[in-house]
Amino acid sequence: MRTQRLGHLALGMAVLGLLHAGCQSTDTGGTAPDDQGASVDGGTDGGASCSPEGAFDGAPITATAGEWTWVDVPTAVCRTGSPTGFGIRLNPASDKLMIYFQGGGACFNSATCSSNSGTFGSSEFAVAKAVAGQRGVFNSSDANNPFKDWNLIFVPYCTGDVHAGSATGVTVPGSGSPTNQQFVGYRNVGLFLKRIVPTFPSVSKVLVTGSSAGGFGALVNYHRIAQAFCPRQVSLVNDSGPIFSDTYLAPCLQKRWRQLWNFDSQLPADCTNCSNADGGGFFNVERYLSKKYSAQRLGLISYTQDSTIAYFYGFGQNNCAGIDGNPGALSGTTFQSGLTELRDSYLKPDGAWSTFYPAGTSHTILLDTNYSSFSTAGTKLTDWMSNIVNQGNPTHVGP
Repeated sequence: MRTQRLGHLALGMAVLGLLHAGCQSTDTGGTAPDDQGASVDGGTDGGASCSPEGAFDGAPITATAGEWTWVDVPTAVCRTGSPTGFGIRLNPASDKLMIYFQGGGACFNSATCSSNSGTFGSSEFAVAKAVAGQRGVFNSSDANNPFKDWNLIFVPYCTGDVHAGSATGVTVPGSGSPTNQQFVGYRNVGLFLKRIVPTFPSVSKVLVTGSSAGGFGALVNYHRIAQAFCPRQVSLVNDSGPIFSDTYLAPCLQKRWRQLWNFDSQLPADCTNCSNADGGGFFNVERYLSKKYSAQRLGLISYTQDSTIAYFYGFGQNNCAGIDGNPGALSGTTFQSGLTELRDSYLKPDGAWSTFYPAGTSHTILLDTNYSSFSTAGTKLTDWMSNIVNQGNPTHVGP
């Protein structure tokens, strides 16, 4: 079962799952405990000045319109040190841009690293685009796909750090774990933005999204992308990368990730509760974004008992006693409790988030062949996503 779950996540672009219907909730209640809030200095995007990290001084990308094209970025590397880049599909007639982060697991012990890809170049991209280059949100011929004619960026995943790391020469703990790992996913995104931002000087809307590890990556990189394109509209949809409160996502497991991947240095300086002494507080990134970008629209998709993410979060059980072994996944009931708490106690009250929670144990939706027809209790996923990019009122779908 462990191998099956790891392999499922490592499929990345090709991942498919059985889709199960849930029921719709329109309640907007819930109370967020004050002592776990994410402090924000400088107001929201409605009044704060733009502070992009820049300089975005790379050459604009030229490519054949309507075709996926690989862009080599010589200084970007995978965790094994091999070179990487990103994919692009241009539509000169569109002023809208989607930046999609690929999924594929995580690398923080021998078990997880063994099923996590450490290379991604032009040859891997050729396979990926053949498998899923016209699937789900990438489908340019599906009239029901609201993103069918958008410009597309595909950020590959080969760093094992959910696109959040900036650490080199790392030895992963545990017998049989790899050494000399380059956890530089976050650094790579900065290099990519040097080419991406100059390519789209007149874009009106940007959607930052991704699935699984790519959902986490979209979340962690949202702030810098929103600043890069500020003051234009930048939306977020995180597919299957929920970050639970410390009650359900053990601080000791968060601490392992922080130490290996060095992602604390990438967190916004004014997200004061995003990194606590015990390792916890990561979920406050979600709260930080909804406060900082209250005029934008942010979305989270997750199956109610996602068995893949439950597997990874299971390493934190019993104070991480089995973090380098096989502790077993969180139970479906526990996972659903964490997901429900996240929505009802934090995301709803904070106001900028929408959620879409279909019932079931499957994992990811955005690149599924049934993406454009998928619905829960009469609410189509495509309508829910259109509402986000069109800045509609936040909606919450699911049990």
